[in-house]
Amino acid sequence: MGIPLEKCLPISVNPSIYNNKPRTLYVSNHMQRNINTISFIFLIFVSITLWNSCSSVTERRPDFDVHGIDVSHYQGNIDWETVAKQGVDFAFVKATEGLTYRDSLFCNNWDEMGNVGIPRGAYHFFRPTVSPYLQAYNFTQTVNLEIGDLPPVLDFEVVGEQHRIGIISNIQTWLSIVEEMYNIRPIIYTNQQLYRRYIQGNFDDYPIWIARYNDDLPDMPFDQTWAFWQYGNKGNIEGISGDVDFNVFHGDLEALKSMTLSSSNMVPSYSLIRKYQL
Repeated sequence: MGIPLEKCLPISVNPSIYNNKPRTLYVSNHMQRNINTISFIFLIFVSITLWNSCSSVTERRPDFDVHGIDVSHYQGNIDWETVAKQGVDFAFVKATEGLTYRDSLFCNNWDEMGNVGIPRGAYHFFRPTVSPYLQAYNFTQTVNLEIGDLPPVLDFEVVGEQHRIGIISNIQTWLSIVEEMYNIRPIIYTNQQLYRRYIQGNFDDYPIWIARYNDDLPDMPFDQTWAFWQYGNKGNIEGISGDVDFNVFHGDLEALKSMTLSSSNMVPSYSLIRKYQL
């Protein structure tokens, strides 16, 4: 739409307007005190709101039936036998990050989760700026999935100095390799903002795990849904020292079980490693 011609013509200005002295706005002492009081109250309100949002304990949501947690070495040594008695229906644990990092407590957590019978899943913290092939190799060489385990998880939280197309391409590469290695479609974990910018419309066939720390459900397109929701990171549970992330599954236990690795899934194949030149 073009600009009307008359709006582009020079405007006649009376030079005398530049000679007028600026007017001074006087504020009474009473009005100034009221302004200061209102500003102080507002700052107190904002401070309390921010403090509550950052420090309040995450309570288990009663409106969902299937509850879970996710952990890493930050939680220290976990008493999984005690955790299993706290109504934990599933748990995810950090396995790897980037090219070579492996969580120091992954092996212990993974074995103990299996021993107590908690449906378990492993996640990889994804670095978009480094080789997705080598990141997939790091994960698949660390995690040995068994029947009853949940799908692998791509943890997408950071972007780095990488353009959007490159990030999407690298995510797809990691997902494709890992899916072919385990013969099960991975889960994508991310937050609401990154979901809208990178995941939505590009990975609609993958189960989505959304991190959104408030009472509002994950905001998804009308034709999409979420599988897991991480709704808080200040949860308390016996068997774990300190805070832990709380999650829910969008379905019942039978639906959760249907997502796990079954006997029809193949084990990792070294021919696939050679295929991708890992």
